[in-house]
Amino acid sequence: MQSSPSSLNSPTPAQQHALDLGEFVTASPSSFHAVAEAVRRLTESGFSPLIETEAWSLNAGKYYVQRDGAVIAFVIPQGATAATGFRILGSHTDSPTFKLKPKPTTSSFGWLQAGVEVYGGPLLNSWLDRELVLAGRIVTHDGTEVLTRTAPLLRFPQLAIHLDRGVNEGLKLDPQRHMNPIWGTGRADEQDLLAVLAEAAGIDPLTIGGYDVVACDAQAPALFGATSEFLASARLDNLSSVHASLVALQSVADESLSQIPMLAAFDHEEIGSASRSGAAGPFLEEVVRRIGFSLGGSTEDSYRAIADSICLSSDAGHAIHPNYPERHDPANQPLAGKGPLLKINANQRYSTDAVSAAAWTQWCAQADAPYQEFVSNNAMPCGSTIGPITATRLGIRTLDVGVPLLSMHSAREMAHVEDLYGLARIAQEFFTHNSK
Repeated sequence: MQSSPSSLNSPTPAQQHALDLGEFVTASPSSFHAVAEAVRRLTESGFSPLIETEAWSLNAGKYYVQRDGAVIAFVIPQGATAATGFRILGSHTDSPTFKLKPKPTTSSFGWLQAGVEVYGGPLLNSWLDRELVLAGRIVTHDGTEVLTRTAPLLRFPQLAIHLDRGVNEGLKLDPQRHMNPIWGTGRADEQDLLAVLAEAAGIDPLTIGGYDVVACDAQAPALFGATSEFLASARLDNLSSVHASLVALQSVADESLSQIPMLAAFDHEEIGSASRSGAAGPFLEEVVRRIGFSLGGSTEDSYRAIADSICLSSDAGHAIHPNYPERHDPANQPLAGKGPLLKINANQRYSTDAVSAAAWTQWCAQADAPYQEFVSNNAMPCGSTIGPITATRLGIRTLDVGVPLLSMHSAREMAHVEDLYGLARIAQEFFTHNSK
């Protein structure tokens, strides 16, 4: 974390939470790193790993299972049965970025460049003139997976205004022509970007069989503002939710539970969730079923458990932008620092309904945390989340919430520390409070 403009000799609980989130983001430049950091923290809190290819024999305790860039963790309380319901807090580990292509080493006019493909829907201009790292996983020919992360390596240099006098009247970036980052000088036949990644991972580049590698902003997260009330960071969409669910689950005491609290952090939400580690895949359903079967349950018990469950789909939302108020609903205008969002959409792009909204108000009251409602301007259709996907796939009651941001999908987003802290406190109540 970078230093704040105020001394922070005595940070508030909200600032402390934001500082820890900053450390989590710094450790998580890719979805695979986010899972590794989550696993590290879960292990420190007494969670045990489960291997998907092995038989599960579960008793009361704390467990996690990871699949590629996704992780599911849960606590089985004393007295739980196969019909015990779940409290699932869903989020995602990926963010809009650029993914390394095959044959990534290119050159032009003496500049070494990297072949990258747009991943999701980034604000392209926000990635200009920033130092970027490359990070992700490498799989060797023998199937070994290793994480890699470079030092600051890449930059998308913007064309000088002297060569484009009309740039401030409208900048249009072609993803193929203009979004080719520079990483050195020389010729492509004399340099190898994969060798840089291999060196960072501590392996021989000749052993690389495949890779999933993305770019991430190299600048550290930082508190800023008149009273250090804001956090600026990469990947707040949606590591803010992953971190909140992780902090909340780590604080759970199993003896107080009547249901099974579960963290479900998926990959590939930014590109539709349709993967084996995405919310549209079978990962969550398989883990839920396997828990029930391990507890001696039948198919009937699994249906009863789902009927007694609820999923809190947590993804970032929009604070009102003071320079573009006309882009927001005139009656529902969320303010930074006034609490997390309850996200509502008539067309079920968000999965909140009256029953789940009422439950949300109870968790917020228990946490003594304010919240705000968000609905899109009718002329601007909203995006969607893992909420409707989870509700459709499992038939589980679901609602959509999240922290209000500015600069969503930028290389560097911003949030209010009180909203971040509020989400974590509400998440803890969600995991432990008995109201449904």
